[in-house]
Amino acid sequence: MTQHVPVLIVVVPLLAAVLVPLVALWRMAWAQAITLLALIGVIACSSVALLRALATGPILYELGGWAPPWGIVYVLDPLSGGLALLVGIVAALVAVYTRPYLHNWSTSRAGVFLSLFLLLVTGLLGIVATGDLFNLYVFLEISSLAGYALLASGPIRSAVATFRYLIIGTIAATFYLLGVGYLYALTGSLNMADIATRLSDISHSGAFAVAITFIVLGLSIKAALFPLHGWLPDAYTYAPAPVIGFISAVMAKVSAYALFRVLYFVLRPTEPVSQVLTGLSWIAAIAILAGSLLAVAQRDVRRMLAYSSVSQMGYIFLGLALGTPTALKGALLHLLNHAIMKGCLFLAAGGVQWRTGGYRLEDFIGMSRRMPLTMAAIVLAAISMIGLPPTAGFFSKWYLIQSAIEAQAWVFVVVFIGSSLLSAIYFFRWIEWAYIREPAASAASEPSPARQELPVQMLVPIWTLATGVLLLGLFNQSVVNGIIQYAIQPEGS
Repeated sequence: MTQHVPVLIVVVPLLAAVLVPLVALWRMAWAQAITLLALIGVIACSSVALLRALATGPILYELGGWAPPWGIVYVLDPLSGGLALLVGIVAALVAVYTRPYLHNWSTSRAGVFLSLFLLLVTGLLGIVATGDLFNLYVFLEISSLAGYALLASGPIRSAVATFRYLIIGTIAATFYLLGVGYLYALTGSLNMADIATRLSDISHSGAFAVAITFIVLGLSIKAALFPLHGWLPDAYTYAPAPVIGFISAVMAKVSAYALFRVLYFVLRPTEPVSQVLTGLSWIAAIAILAGSLLAVAQRDVRRMLAYSSVSQMGYIFLGLALGTPTALKGALLHLLNHAIMKGCLFLAAGGVQWRTGGYRLEDFIGMSRRMPLTMAAIVLAAISMIGLPPTAGFFSKWYLIQSAIEAQAWVFVVVFIGSSLLSAIYFFRWIEWAYIREPAASAASEPSPARQELPVQMLVPIWTLATGVLLLGLFNQSVVNGIIQYAIQPEGS
């Protein structure tokens, strides 16, 4: 079965998505078990693929026996295998976290929710695994449609925010598809590896520059790169906690991965690509500062975390745009770190809202006593977001700052450091309200609220991610030397 691992990574959650809503009508516990087993299967297959790719090189899987470039091929190398493993792990943790959240839902509604969640996972894994540009578009749409439905499953404000996301997301998908259409007209191929071999004939074409521009625009919107982030703040603020815990962790990261794959493994650093990367670096620098400044202005912790994500995506894009080995290591390490950190923060903050209804800073007064374990996880992830050692965030930021120093891009050095200082302001303010602030005099005379810690099913995923923040920091060198350094080398380079 190991030879079928690349396709099983996508097929297993897809089949489970079809089965789960039917089983839920009969017995909800079984539907949840099938969901979790399917995601464990994704983790197992991704682990096997990653180990094989590191040992023997990229794994190719030709669908239907059709050889590329005519047929669709799945490619799992250290980069895609590692990202598939990340998606599987976060999805499995969120599936466990969701159990108490769905407790009061009807079985039909909960079954549809789990089915859409598995479809979203399927789409993201397909984007990661495919070696075909049009197939990437298909999976981009699968993940987007499932994401729209999940984001709209909260209160009415989530539906309004999702409608805006749907419009913007449709424009993004159209841009990407137009770019792929231009590339197909120029090369006659949709296979990524095949297009890479035909660049010498088209790299100076104006249509090639247009294709690059459309693809970068489309994927940048999907990744919420400032100023193309308009859909993100409201969507992240009003959607259900499990949905945002997963989407904030991996969805934008997969779009950033897709852009990295296309620019560095398919189009390669030709002159038009280099010009686009130069422009992208300055846009990303602005995104880092703008997102941080907007986060400082928020009193709703969900919105604060949403704008923080805008800033952190700027870190990843700036590393990708700089393009040096050190910068790419920093960008990919920060992609991994931010997925774990932000997933932890959104799940923990969502848990507080689910338990107490509080989501503003003033609602967190005394929360360190009411929910000590949840707040401790928030503190650990927040410290990592700021970039303090020995947490994961410090080391990815260190690589990025080092790459800017090597390139003598002093403006970017100032941007990285300034953003970290702004992050310290809004995260330490959150910690201050929870641990130091005392309630007002009128409230102080009232009995202290009873301890309201989250259920074990919600605490375990939160603390698994919080522990991951620390372990990724302590063992960052193993991750960089064992996986990431192989992931940044295109085949044949």
